Amino acid sequence: MIIKTVNLENPFVQTQNDTKTLENESDNKFSNILKSALNQVNSLQIQSDEYKELLATGEIDNLHDVTIAAEKANISLQLTLAIRNKLVEAYQEIMRMQF
Repeated sequence: MIIKTVNLENPFVQTQNDTKTLENESDNKFSNILKSALNQVNSLQIQSDEYKELLATGEIDNLHDVTIAAEKANISLQLTLAIRNKLVEAYQEIMRMQF
């Protein structure tokens, strides 16, 4: 539970403790979203590898399922890399800014 403190001189200014709490909450949310997304991409890659192994051993004969799993894994990896590249570009742009 977060208890907010109010600055009596100016109630619209956040105190230092409130700012740190908000930063920690946003960091936790972002990191959880990022971990979840990466775990999903990883699970799609693992599932694709399992389908390929089953096809190679002859335990599965439906090539469509193998192809679909491989494409899902490929598309999710491409999307992840595109997002990573955009984040790196944004970070580099912020670092070039003069304050």
